[in-house]
Amino acid sequence: MIEEILKQEIEKCLAALYSATEQSIQFQKTIKDFEGDITLVVFPLLRASKRGPEQTAEQIGEYLKEKVIEVADFNVVKGFLNLEITQEYWYNQFVTAYNTDDYGVVSSVENAPTYLVEYSSPNTNKPLHLGHIRNNLLGYSVAEIIKASGKNVKKVQVINNRGIHICKSMVAWQDFGNGETPESSGLKGDHLVGKYYIEFDKNYKKEIADLVADKMELKDAEKQAPIFKKAQEMLRSWEAKERIVIALWKKMNGWVYSGFESTYKRLGVDFDKNYYESDTYLLGKKVVEIGLEKGVFYKEEDGSVWIDLSAEGLDKKIILRSDGTAVYMTQDIGTAIQRHEDFAFSNMAYTVGNEQDYHFKVLFLILDKLGYDWAKSCYHLSYGMVDLPSGKMKSREGTVVDADELMDGMVSTAKGIAKDLGKLDGMTDQEANELYEIVGMGALKYFMLKVDPRKRMLFDPKESIDFNGNTGPFIQYTYARIQSLKRKHNAEVVMPSAVNITAKEQEIIKLLTEFPAVIQEAAANYSPALVANYVYDLVKEYNTYYQNMAILTAESEELINFRLGLSVKVGEVIKTSMRLLGVNVPDRM
Repeated sequence: MIEEILKQEIEKCLAALYSATEQSIQFQKTIKDFEGDITLVVFPLLRASKRGPEQTAEQIGEYLKEKVIEVADFNVVKGFLNLEITQEYWYNQFVTAYNTDDYGVVSSVENAPTYLVEYSSPNTNKPLHLGHIRNNLLGYSVAEIIKASGKNVKKVQVINNRGIHICKSMVAWQDFGNGETPESSGLKGDHLVGKYYIEFDKNYKKEIADLVADKMELKDAEKQAPIFKKAQEMLRSWEAKERIVIALWKKMNGWVYSGFESTYKRLGVDFDKNYYESDTYLLGKKVVEIGLEKGVFYKEEDGSVWIDLSAEGLDKKIILRSDGTAVYMTQDIGTAIQRHEDFAFSNMAYTVGNEQDYHFKVLFLILDKLGYDWAKSCYHLSYGMVDLPSGKMKSREGTVVDADELMDGMVSTAKGIAKDLGKLDGMTDQEANELYEIVGMGALKYFMLKVDPRKRMLFDPKESIDFNGNTGPFIQYTYARIQSLKRKHNAEVVMPSAVNITAKEQEIIKLLTEFPAVIQEAAANYSPALVANYVYDLVKEYNTYYQNMAILTAESEELINFRLGLSVKVGEVIKTSMRLLGVNVPDRM
């Protein structure tokens, strides 16, 4: 990279001009209004030069222009030295990139550290919704980006398949289901179970209203509603492992698992290992005794176990209830330890919404106090919620934006737009349907991932599927254009040994050379948005070039080969970038 070359040469320069060593050398991109490819920030060097910023910049610039073959020229703007790099350097960089398969991606390094990425982790009482879509797409993309940075990666989830919320669906199905199944109803299993979760809530509210009408206090009515008491009794029966209840629980959860798998497949996400809350909720209990022995936890008179984190600016947190039952924190402690035993990971990222920020601060701190050195390498990928133009999602009243319905709607919208734009000429029905799916799902995924994960976002389905602007279809269409160029040329590209490149070509090459660093930065920051916005910038630059430059009709074979080769490499980087986002790109569009 040019920064490494320049850093070494500037160190020599500082030693020669000012007898200085070990100085802070800082680069930044040259501001677009000025000539140059890379800018040296001169201010940190003034103590060594004992001169003003402009004089120091001029002296360093003159030295580099004379001594470094990669530096063509320079200019000084106050305390900034803008360096122009030679065409030959950029062309050679491009040829290297062009001849590199899977450019930017680091193959898995032997003995590379293992990263665990947790995402999805749904409840089995309802189908996945819009919030789950952002969660799944973020977790999957982060895992793929970290893998592309050279690490070993394992994807995991905890399926929350036990508790009172599951029993609510089970009770409602028993009372109102009349033996309905996914096969008899034509509903996906998760939708069917979700239907009875809503049915429970509807009847629960009616019973509360009836009790309140009979002069019972609201708080008492909420506890005394017959259907709620049934759900509590079913939970007790489940914990006692009563055969009939366990059989019903397994049957209904099986319907949900099947439904989830179908949704995951369409989203294009996968997992290396599933953990189930019904297995993991007891895991943390054995850690409690260890924590008590170490003095990390303490026991109250009622037998409950706590940890006091007030010295760390937090508060007291219960670890085990007085009746000996585990809380979510207990479960998460045990699950984390179990995962380290399973995978010996060096780092673990939890993809969970920002409403759980406090929970993960406490979890990581407890694991650290228990003596697990890997706790400091646990990370909460805290993301903002998703809103729609019509407002926030609601909860169990049945008005949540269903993931499957949203995906259907995106594909349907893609179909309508593709027909209107006349992008289906010569396609069979099967090819057209595949295109609708690629474009609709690409629009959804890209729009979700282009936003910084930490930010709350507004998802506008119509805006996401626009064929212009910062959208998935815009990027997919550019890729398809490049594939069309390849088909028209229909010959092997022979890269010339040298060629004069235009300023626009140089800009595109510069962007291409940034791609390996973008992957590394995105992995380090757990941010697919860095990849998404990089590929959009690349596509914008290329589209301007495509519209204003002769490619297949250039004036010489050398230029045709170079320009087509440049286009092909841009296409490859588009495909790789979109793959890291979980997005497919079509060859025709």
